[in-house]
Formats: sequence, C-alpha cells, structure tokens
Amino acid sequence: MKIAIVHEWLVTYAGSEKALEKILELFPSADLFCVVDYLPDSQRDFLKGRKITTTFIQGLPFVRKKYRNYLPLLPLAISRLDLSGYDLVISSNHAVANGVKTNANQLHVSYTYSPMRYAWDLREQYLKEANLNKGFKGVIVRGLLSYLKKWDYKVAQKVDYFIGISEFIKNRIYNSYGKNSVVIYPPVDTDFFHINEEGHQEKDFYLAASRMVPYKMIPLIVSAFTKMPDKKLIVIGDGPEFERVKNCAGDNVKVLGYQNDLVLREHLQNARALVFAAEEDFGILPVEAQACGTPVIAFSKGGARETVNDLTHNKPTGVFFNEQTIDSIKLALDLFEKNKEKITRSNCRKNALRFSGDVFKAEFMRYMKEVEPKIQDHCL
Repeated sequence: MKIAIVHEWLVTYAGSEKALEKILELFPSADLFCVVDYLPDSQRDFLKGRKITTTFIQGLPFVRKKYRNYLPLLPLAISRLDLSGYDLVISSNHAVANGVKTNANQLHVSYTYSPMRYAWDLREQYLKEANLNKGFKGVIVRGLLSYLKKWDYKVAQKVDYFIGISEFIKNRIYNSYGKNSVVIYPPVDTDFFHINEEGHQEKDFYLAASRMVPYKMIPLIVSAFTKMPDKKLIVIGDGPEFERVKNCAGDNVKVLGYQNDLVLREHLQNARALVFAAEEDFGILPVEAQACGTPVIAFSKGGARETVNDLTHNKPTGVFFNEQTIDSIKLALDLFEKNKEKITRSNCRKNALRFSGDVFKAEFMRYMKEVEPKIQDHCL
C-alpha cells in the first residue's frame, strides 16, 4: 500500500503542522505533498529529512512571502499533483488540499481543520478585514470567492471520509458540503505545557496571548481590563492590531509583544487565568493553559465549548462569557473570582490530557483501520 499525505503549505510550524507531524509519525513511509514549501530550517526537524513534492506555485515570483496572492491558481496547482500511484491519500485541509485528483481505486480521507473559511461562512469578515468589501476590487474578489466556493464543494464530494477537528467543525463540514464526519481533536503538546510543580507561584495577573488579528479580539480584552484597574493583565503576541492594543491599554495592562514558547509557558503556569475571546474552530491555547494547570475564561462559542468545562461540570476548568463585549467579560471575571476555589489545577491538567499527542495518534489510527483494514501493515 502506497500512502500520500497532502498538506496545503509549509511556511511555519503552527497548529496544522503539529497535527501533520503526528500523522507523519503514524505513516513514516508515506510521501508528502504540498503547494509550497518555505519552512525555515529551524522548524523542519519534525519532517526528519523527508522529501517534499511541491506544485508549480513554488517557482513563481515573490511566492515566499506572497503565496496567498496566488489563490486563484491554487485549485489548478493542487489538481496537477500526480497521485495516481497511491492507494491511500490523506489530505490535511483548510483550503485546497481536498482538491487533489483521485480515482475510484484510491481511498481519500480528509483531516479538515475547516472548510475554506474565506469562501464560506466567514467571507464577509475576511473581505472587511482586507478592506475589500466595496469598490471594483471588492467585486473581483467576491467573484473569485464565489468560484472557489463552488470548486470547494465539488471537490469535497469526491472525498471518501471526512474527519473534523471539533464538533463545531463537524457541523460546518455538513453545512458546507452536506457530508458527515467523525471528530478527532488535534494534538496539543501536553508534555511541553505542564504544571510547574517545583516553582509554581500563582501571580496576581491574568493572561491574554494570541496573534493580534481582528477575530482574536485582543483589543476587547484589553479594553475590558482597562475598565477594571484593580485587575492586572499581561498580553503576549504581535500582529496587525498591536498598536491598537497598546493604545487602549491602561496602566494595569502590560503588553509584552511576541515571546517564545518558553516565556509563554512560564506565564501560562503562573497566571490566575487565561482570558480567551475568539470564536475558534478548536483553539489550542486554552488547552495549553489547562495543561499548565491554569483555568480559562472563554467566549462561549466555537471549540472552547468542547475543551473547557464550566461551572455546571462536576470538575470545572473555567467559566464562559456569552457575548464579545466588555460587560460580558467583566461579569465572567466576577463569576470566576467568586468560584475560583472550585477550579483545581489537577482537574485542569486532567482535562487537557484528553487532547495529548498520544490520544490523537491512537484515535486517528483506530479510525483509519476502520475505513481501511489493510493499513495495519503500513504504520507504526
């Protein structure tokens, strides 16, 4: 049995690449394909020297930094990958990986982080953030996204089995493609993110950490804490909204900018709680916080509903707020402070272990054996 794994692009080692790493560990003899590969040498260890087959997009001008600008060509590029000699194709998909060509004798399983967000239910949000929601350019881009939506639906019908990263995404897969799926949560590094038993010292600060893009709602969190001068907030991350975050930060808010994982882990281990205001497909950071024994105060939509146990649970790990507003965040913090003793570090840690890398690999392999029993002889 020959196995091909198709990943959209290798440009950084982030959430989807961490899932890809575990899939590659399960199938060490599989061949890897992607649209472009510009992953820095410092982040390539998980590939273990594996040869990567890329598309013609790899050789186009300015593609290293502007690969997303070639979006109109991505369906053509992915469809021209030659996978005819493979028995099993596993796509790691959030944009175009499902568009690889397969035939009736091949099995195609898609591990889907989300249907193409900018073509489906988040289209208007992306257009607004890119200042393309009006004018001539807006008309052109809307036409392109309409084409991509139709293309995405068409190629999804040829996928044999879908795996979603959360119940939230399972519903989105069905609403977009009319396809059923199973849920296998993505892996979180619960070995690296752990409780610091020796040097633990809970500080008097809350933590917000994220890339500062609009849907992460970091300015909202900062504005809420600025109106609560008796509470301290530390913010880690950078991005397009960094200056806006700094401008709305009061004296009780400390904005650190980008920090490496070691610094992030230290802050997660010592914070009173992580405050998380995004509507995420899954949301790795709240799980990393819990792995460090830290409670989570999260927006009650998206993946956080599946990874955080609120006060209705017999072993709570956090609280939710129902609206992305300052008042709703303030009420959630008050609720957390009044019930903090009910949320233990050990329960946070135990809950996070449901999403470990070992659990991911076991669940992924169990499902693959269900859909293709012959796979037993081609995996670790």
